[in-house]
Amino acid sequence: MTHPDTADVLVVGAGPAGLLLAHDLSAAGVAVTVLEQRSAPHTESRASTLHARTMELFAERGLLEELGPPPRGGAGHFGGLGLDLTEADAEHPYAGQWKAPQTEIEAVLARRALAHGAVLHRGHRVTALTQHGTHVEVTATGPAGPAEPVRWRAAYVAGCDGEDSTVRRLAGIGFPGHDAGRELLRADVRGIDVPDRRFERRPAGLAIASRGPDGTTRLMVHEYGRAPRTSPGEPGFAEFAQVWLRVTGEDVSHGEARWVNAFGDARRQADRYRAGRVLLAGDAAHAQLPVGGQAINLGLQDAAELAPRLAAQFTGEPDEALLEGYHDVRHAVGRRALAGIEAQANLLLGGPEVEALREVVGELLELGPVRRHLASAISSLDTPRPAAPPDAGPAPRRTDMAQLSGKTALVTGSSRGIGRATAERLARAGALVAVHYAENEDAATEVVAGIESDGGRAFAVGADLAAPGGVHDLFFALELGLKERTGSTDLDILVNNAGVMGGVAPEDITPEQFDRLYAVNAKAPFFIVQRALRNLPDGGRIVNISSGLTRFANPQEVAYAMTKGAVDQLTLHFAKHLGPRGITVNSVGPGITDNGSPVFGNAEAVAQMASLSAFGRVGETDDVAAVVEFLAGPGARWITGSYVDASGGTLLGG
Repeated sequence: MTHPDTADVLVVGAGPAGLLLAHDLSAAGVAVTVLEQRSAPHTESRASTLHARTMELFAERGLLEELGPPPRGGAGHFGGLGLDLTEADAEHPYAGQWKAPQTEIEAVLARRALAHGAVLHRGHRVTALTQHGTHVEVTATGPAGPAEPVRWRAAYVAGCDGEDSTVRRLAGIGFPGHDAGRELLRADVRGIDVPDRRFERRPAGLAIASRGPDGTTRLMVHEYGRAPRTSPGEPGFAEFAQVWLRVTGEDVSHGEARWVNAFGDARRQADRYRAGRVLLAGDAAHAQLPVGGQAINLGLQDAAELAPRLAAQFTGEPDEALLEGYHDVRHAVGRRALAGIEAQANLLLGGPEVEALREVVGELLELGPVRRHLASAISSLDTPRPAAPPDAGPAPRRTDMAQLSGKTALVTGSSRGIGRATAERLARAGALVAVHYAENEDAATEVVAGIESDGGRAFAVGADLAAPGGVHDLFFALELGLKERTGSTDLDILVNNAGVMGGVAPEDITPEQFDRLYAVNAKAPFFIVQRALRNLPDGGRIVNISSGLTRFANPQEVAYAMTKGAVDQLTLHFAKHLGPRGITVNSVGPGITDNGSPVFGNAEAVAQMASLSAFGRVGETDDVAAVVEFLAGPGARWITGSYVDASGGTLLGG
């Protein structure tokens, strides 16, 4: 056996995830060696769809031009039901989906990684792995065969070697989940003439066909009730043609198959993405049906998250928390993505038994918030954004989801409505969020659970702001929660959102109702700001939720509007008072916003309300939350004492 070669990081697997990891590490000056079992790159493209988050990552690395740049892909889908992915964020420069064959992605990443000094060894299969206190030793069979094994010693090993990962197995990392119960066959075929099909459901199964510009037709077929094959290796074209014939009635057996493969609806996820000095990324960490291109995007984003954390171990003191944080972030993201993919698999591959479910989901997809939620999830725009690579240049616009990393925030009244949407946005941007509730603890707990399942951090705090001592109770719970999680009681962002509406004619409102409105809407925000001054560091942010009713008349809400006018004065005067400390204070004035109340279920009422907006629709909670997120972020450092109209141009004039 030869003496071991050395590397800072040994990457096992030269697929997209492994090569992006090698690229980023070598660009940071880390000594990287890549071991790949295949003796030559793939010649067929098993994946080709890139989503908005991945396009951002590639743009930061200057890869898009080398990839073509990638052209736009067709319309997206959710389980075979039409879904325009641009609805995730219509202003995003890479909204939607884009096409770049996996073969080209691997070629560009390999070329770049090698140029930065990475070493790539093909034809090497890992056979043993042993962890030591300061390094990992790896044994592999190389081109010379088992008689002459080769060894490497590295500070860390990254397993990017697919769902049958040898690294994962040798590191003793569990891979719980379930095997495939259904199978989709795929083939690239020349010399056939079949109509294009987009998720065509037929009595016997599902058929998909798309003819490429080079005359090759990609076919995919699933036969209802057909169990996955148990024989090893890929299916033959004859088997594929028989299944296609049974499902579509078309004979394609005379065609020339360039390649054939099969993939199933297995769902598995590594229980740990890190075991000592071994870390996992890509399909080594998770197995899923590669529906809609999510698998390749998920793996590339794993690598982009892992690279700076690993690189930091060689540029300063080793940071265990930084490495452990990789698991914390990406395991949660992967778990959520796999749940969405499994839901799509059931809709896509299910037989007649799922038709009712498809009909209901189809109706839900007609709702704007549902489309935006699912499009954001598929595009990964609602997940923590991986850090920029070394020398990546300036970060892109608002889509930098780490802009509030390390910050803490309190959002009052965040168990529902605008407050909930704001808490979720701030958490996605990296902040630790205190989710306040007055009475509905279950709702606040649900918000916290949703944030945590998306990879964010949050905790609930309860306090009745209308009751004597309510502000004291709020800060007692807040400071306890902050201290437990950060070791400090610093509060970087305060959002005064909690409020109660009036809805009572001026002649009918009682002193008790008036007092409650002022207690929650005006008195509580004042004393919350006053109490927060000992927690807010210099450069902090205060955002007060006002109302468009301070700008136009609605007699049914005169008392409510008076309280929100007081909030605007609070904003103005505290902005002057706190300016010397660099603390910004601003108001946001929502207009008619769908907060889930029953009136928004009345189509006629919604149409009437929508007519008041310059955009012809009612507002959504996320519309307002996006404004709050901006004011809470670094880009709003020069804005203070302002009233930001977030009413969608309500009553600008006909």
